[in-house]
Amino acid sequence: MLSSITKLYSDVVFEKPRLVIAGLLVVVAFFAWYAQYFRLDASADSLLLENDPDLEFSREINNRYGTSDSVTVAYTPDGDLFDPAELEILTRLREDLLSIERVESVDSILNVPIFGDTPLTGISEDYLTLLDPETDLAAAREEIISSPIFRNALLSPDGETAGIQLGFATDETARSLVNRRTELRGLARGGEITPEQQAELITVEEEYAVYSVQAADRQHEMIGEIRATLDQYRDGAEIYLGGAPMIADDLVTFVQGDLSTFSSAVVLLIIFALGLIFRKVRWVAIPLICCAVAGTIMVGVLGVMDWRVTVVSSNFISLLLIITISLTVHLTVRYRELRATRHFSDHDKLLRHAVLSMFRPCLYTALTTAVAFGSLIVSGLLPIITFGWMMMMGVVTALIVAFTLFPSIMSLLKKDDSQISANLRLNLTDFLARATDKLKINVLVLYGLILLFSLIGLSKLRVENSFIDYFRESTEIYQGMSLFDEKLGGTLSFDVVVNLPEADDDFDDGFDDGLGDGFGDSDANSDAYWFTAPKMEQIQAIHEYLDADLQTGKVLSFGAIVQLAEALNGNQEVDGFLWAILYNRIPEALKDTVLNPFISVSDNQTRFNVRVIESAPDLNRNELLQRIERGVEEEFGFAEEDVRITGILVMYNNVLQSLFQSQILTLGVVMLAIMLMFLTLFRSISIAVLCIIPNAIAAAFVLGIMGWLNIPLDIMTITIAAISVGIGVDNTIHYMHRFKREFPRFGNYRQTMFFCHNSIGRAMYFTSMTIVAGFSILALSNFIPTIVFGLLTSLAMLVALTGSLTLLPQLLITFKPLGIETHTSS
Repeated sequence: MLSSITKLYSDVVFEKPRLVIAGLLVVVAFFAWYAQYFRLDASADSLLLENDPDLEFSREINNRYGTSDSVTVAYTPDGDLFDPAELEILTRLREDLLSIERVESVDSILNVPIFGDTPLTGISEDYLTLLDPETDLAAAREEIISSPIFRNALLSPDGETAGIQLGFATDETARSLVNRRTELRGLARGGEITPEQQAELITVEEEYAVYSVQAADRQHEMIGEIRATLDQYRDGAEIYLGGAPMIADDLVTFVQGDLSTFSSAVVLLIIFALGLIFRKVRWVAIPLICCAVAGTIMVGVLGVMDWRVTVVSSNFISLLLIITISLTVHLTVRYRELRATRHFSDHDKLLRHAVLSMFRPCLYTALTTAVAFGSLIVSGLLPIITFGWMMMMGVVTALIVAFTLFPSIMSLLKKDDSQISANLRLNLTDFLARATDKLKINVLVLYGLILLFSLIGLSKLRVENSFIDYFRESTEIYQGMSLFDEKLGGTLSFDVVVNLPEADDDFDDGFDDGLGDGFGDSDANSDAYWFTAPKMEQIQAIHEYLDADLQTGKVLSFGAIVQLAEALNGNQEVDGFLWAILYNRIPEALKDTVLNPFISVSDNQTRFNVRVIESAPDLNRNELLQRIERGVEEEFGFAEEDVRITGILVMYNNVLQSLFQSQILTLGVVMLAIMLMFLTLFRSISIAVLCIIPNAIAAAFVLGIMGWLNIPLDIMTITIAAISVGIGVDNTIHYMHRFKREFPRFGNYRQTMFFCHNSIGRAMYFTSMTIVAGFSILALSNFIPTIVFGLLTSLAMLVALTGSLTLLPQLLITFKPLGIETHTSS
């Protein structure tokens, strides 16, 4: 069976190379067409656990309180913010922003109520604003600065920076599709879905997939319009844009920028490295052609499958480049070795021997790499799962392209008469062989210390997701987020939702004399009775508790209204009767701002929106969220089910904790699976165990370095363990396969090591150096995750190379898994 497949492969690839190339060109053309549907997606939903109960609860809370996406503008004019001329400019800016499609509201200091010396009972619809001629601007400034509602939200404490909050219109179509999809998925999970509902679920998911693309494009255009509008006012002011939609949009922009800016630079450096190593055009061109074909096919596959590349999987193309380069360089080096040692063999025979002899180790390399990336499939997060499938398909694609296109092109080229150099210019592989031979058992001691160093680093590794740390300090987005943290109470937030205790007695105004006072005859007045003094005191106390935490920023809740009411009431507590009156007197224009987003009378529930200071150096979001939830329960005597935290930060934290746990749990399974692959390939338990050791140490070392350097595991770096293992097994398999094949010829572990270092070791060295040279350019990016990926990938390549050329041969020499030596060392 195997021989017939090999014969068929040889007959097609080596005898009909033009047909193979033509077939690949057709495949490339087909997938190149679908490459136009390749998309980047950095929406919040793309980074969430779809079955996360907190996600469903968050959507429920958003529907209940009418909250929708929004962004905030930080506006600091060159002159006095409260100067009439500056307020006129701010008015024009507000009108221009309101004219943008889907911007539903624009709240700023211009439309906040100015009460002045108005008593609490004098509040009405007829209130002053900054735009009214009779408003005392100096007094208004002090009032807004001291306002518990608007301070740190619409005005900085120093009175120099205004916050402009832009509320987006709710996308009812998207909300309807998501709600229906969630409902149907719930039925499916419970096994209660009917065939008709199953068909509807498929339809709804397809509709949402199409609509979400359109919605993402519209949001990108809207944020672009907002930025273009702000640019018209930058001459006289310092302006920054903030908010979760803006951050998501900027993530896509940075990733796209890096892909376009650095792709050509990486390719140029790889060309330079290949040219420096092989010094011949064909050995530069063929690997690049293979990379281009594999990349085009996979980008087209993503378009066909509608698998969107997120910030998590944005390095997919780079990893595919690594794998394809590795395969083609190994084929190149093997052919050149045979060309140098078998001078009288013809070109076709050497090519066949080179390709066929490398197929088995390359096949097992591809399979073990796929297994490493396959660990991501159990993560539970759709982008990570998709990334795992992408890499598995990418590995298979790279293998097929390398073993069809490389020999086909080579079959059409003339014989290569160049001779392989007897020594490397740096003689690195020979140096590592001599160092290993000289250190002997001390190599194992050294790696034992490295493992200890790595384990200590692992203990320092933390799971954290700080968006501000994704960008260099010199970038506008970093400076903007820092300004929001410093002057406007933070950017990203989470919600604390509290179910209040039921009142013991109904509200009694003391005037139930049977004559009918008009109260209680309508729903509005019925709702007014909900606002009792004890409830308001409790809401205010919770607000102040949240605000007192050193790691929280601005807290928005009805508690701020309670504080304002007491200030307008001469710093006296407001009783239940007055609250009932005030409820009916709150201007309708203010209810949608200060009441409805925070109070649900029908559910006897209140919501606190808590911003987080992203730039806080010691911030641990998971610890903060747990501390807040536990603290509200313990401090105010609530049952566990009556206090819940939700919002974008909570769900991102859930994603990180889930990913960290799944990666730790599955890493051991991955190592076991790879060891089984080693066992299948080498048919020896001892060899399989020895081969897994360098890979385990390499993965631990990369993660340990992250711990020592305080680089957190986050949405972008959580896959680095799988990447490290996927890269490391390549070198191990190639070296062990060659060592096992050559050992019977030498009968001596030491001599076999020297031979392998100067044969397959060259290919490993060339591959690693080419990749390191290409990816080192990523350190120049403004996007920190790109820098970290480039440096950690390069580090993983170097550690894998060093481990395979030092630790692995010393383990073989020490434990002699291939049997006793038949020849002594010379």
